[in-house]
This record gives sequence, structure tokens and C-alpha cells, in this order.
Amino acid sequence: MPVKLDTSYLNKFIKQHEYSQIQPLVKMAHDILQYKSENDRTAFTGWVDLPHNQDKKELEKIKSAAQKIQENSQVLIVIGIGGSYLGARAIIEFLKSNNYNLLPKDTPDIFFVGNNLSASYMQEILKICENKNVSINVISKSGTTAEPAVAFRIFREFLENKYGKANARDRIYCTTNIRSGELKELADKNGYETFIIPDNISGRFSAFTPAGLLPIAVAGVDIDRLLYGAKSAQDALMHEDINKNDCYKYAAIRRLLYNKGKEIEILETYEPRMHMFSEWFKQLFGESEAKDGKGIFPTSLDFTTDLHSMGQLLQSGKKNLFETVLLVKDPGNDIRIPYFPEDTDKLNYLHDKTVSFVNSQAALGTILAHTDGDIPNIILEISHFAAEEIGYLIYFFEKACAISCYMLGVNPFDQPGVEFYKKNMLNLLGKPK
Repeated sequence: MPVKLDTSYLNKFIKQHEYSQIQPLVKMAHDILQYKSENDRTAFTGWVDLPHNQDKKELEKIKSAAQKIQENSQVLIVIGIGGSYLGARAIIEFLKSNNYNLLPKDTPDIFFVGNNLSASYMQEILKICENKNVSINVISKSGTTAEPAVAFRIFREFLENKYGKANARDRIYCTTNIRSGELKELADKNGYETFIIPDNISGRFSAFTPAGLLPIAVAGVDIDRLLYGAKSAQDALMHEDINKNDCYKYAAIRRLLYNKGKEIEILETYEPRMHMFSEWFKQLFGESEAKDGKGIFPTSLDFTTDLHSMGQLLQSGKKNLFETVLLVKDPGNDIRIPYFPEDTDKLNYLHDKTVSFVNSQAALGTILAHTDGDIPNIILEISHFAAEEIGYLIYFFEKACAISCYMLGVNPFDQPGVEFYKKNMLNLLGKPK
């Protein structure tokens, strides 16, 4: 399997009989998810079958638009917030690098805006775009969410001033609802090319919809390979038995640890290009699971960097957390450590070893130390940075999240708490009733 679950560091925290005891709860969650997927198309479970149910015409349309943007643009501005951009950015950086925009390449730079309300941030991106050819992909089901709506106004004006309204039209791509909403109406009125987010898929589960696929394709990722990985996960992660389904076993472990007072999950990675994947993970679980006073608080750390700031807390702090460590067996490019005769830093014992080897030993040493310090460690390993791998991994976590929520007795697909801050903000801004 592209995602390998290692539970060997959990033996002191979870006894074997506990897995058997929680199996009926896992089966119940499995049955709910499958029932909703098959019978309730208003339940936002369209993502469950999406890998095998892709609209082939829409995929070809995405590839055609991506090629057009690659040919006529040096910069693509992706406007969206939450699930409207996190999946795409996570996949692009996972496959291309967190330094994607700085590296030499044949594809456009991609900047993500509309995910904050910082004027200085937007000014910087506008400055970067001044002497470059630019296209925009605005992603929103409604078109009225404040952050992306404000950004779209600003960057749409920039494009129209730069190219004229008629020519700007051919550089604006809208990813939105199929039938209604302010963005759909605006796109229809102005003739912008439009891509559809299915009604039964919410934003945080939308990485394999056009919301994710268009920016990903512009970055030069083979989206067929990406979807092949997701299809493989859809096929492989169907068994209700946790001993035959690592996705469900991961969800079961989360619940067992939660029952023991472990209310914080830290996703830890050892490769900088996985930072945005961790951000995607936090939204997926935080917005899905935190309901009715329940839920595990999802957070993340970038190791070994954060070991020098948070290692003390993890090793010797309050034991109300557990760690999920996401490792990459073969990270690809590597560097051998050189030999210096003077050996001032006392590192000649590492001569001719690779940096990746040192990184892997740092990971193992940390896992051993934290386990000895009474912190449960769940290990998930993928083989390398490839489109099939991240396609599988995204689906793995999506399904684990849904199963975790149903086991907890909450709806994975709504987010009522998000609306409170929006309502207050709009009232303070004086929005007409």
C-alpha cells in the first residue's frame, strides 16, 4: 500500500483487545458513510466515489485551460480560502517544492491570495505581477466569502487595467457552483470560463475537483497520475475490518487515544515541502470533527526545525497529546556530507553519509524519545514524492476523517461554528441587512 501504518510504538498505550472492542464502532461508521454515499446525494459525500466518477469532459477542459495559461501567462493568481486553495497548494508543494516559484521551470509562478485580509501581502503580489503576463483562477462556491471576494475585486481591476476588460475576460477562470451564486452569475455575465465544484462536495474535500485540479495542472502535475492514486485508495480502503484497512485502523487509534484523554493530535513531517499538506490536514480535521464540544485539536510541527522550539514541551510537558509522524522513505534528491581535515565541528564521523540518512535517524531518535516520554506515536510512511502517492494520501486522510467523525457522533460535512465570526465581521463592516 502507498501509505503504510506502523503501530509498533503504540503497544504501551493501546492493548490488542482494545482494537477488537472498537471494531463494531468502526463498522457502524463505515456503514453510515457507505449508506450516505449511495443513497443521500445531499450529504456532501460525493468525494467518496469521485476518483472513479470524474467527468472526463471536465478533465479535458481543465487540461486545455491549464495549457492555455502555461502558454500565455508567467503568473497564475489563485484566489480562494480554506479548502478552495489548501488542497491545490499542498499537492503542488509536495510534488514540486515549497520553493516552486523560485526554481527554474517551464510553468507559471503560482501565488495564492484571498486567504487573508492583509493589504501589504496583496500589494506585494501586485508588485510582482506588474511586468508579467497574468491569469486568475478564482475559487468560491458562493462568491461572497469576504477574503476571496475582496481579493478578486482587487486583482480583477488589476487585470482589466492591464489588458482592458475584453482581453482580461480571457485570463479569468472561475471555479464555482453549477447553477447559482454570485460568482456563477458574474462569470455568466462576463463570459469567464467556468469550472464546476459538485454540489455534494464541500471545500475541504475538494482537492480532486476543479478547485484543486486546475492550479495543479498549471503547475505541470500529471493529474491523471494523481487521480490514479486516489482511485487506488478508493479501491483499497473499502474493507470494514481494521486489520485489513490501515485507514480505518488509524481512525480507530485516534478514537482510542481520545478516550484516554489525548485531545491534541500533532502531525509531524521531516520535509519542508510537506508544510502545506499539514495545513490542509488541520483544516480537514478541525472543521470536520470539532462539533458539540467534542473533537481532537489538530495541529502540526515541521521537524527537525520545531524540535528546537517545541521539543521540551513534547518531551516533558502535559501528556494530553499524541503524535502522527508522516515519513517519506525515499525523499529523492540527496547530498553527501563532506570531509574536512581540521574537523572543527567534530562531524567527520558522518563523512560520506547522506543528509537524508541523518534526517531519518533524527526521526527515529525523536520517536523513541517521545515514546519513552509517554507520548503515543502513530507512524505513517509513504515511499516517495510522486503524484500517485499524494493522490492516495489525500484520499486516505479524507476517509479517515469521515470515519473518525461518525465514530464520534458528529456530522463531518457541516461547519456551523465558522459562521459566527463571519456574521460579526459583516455586521461590524456595516453590510446592509
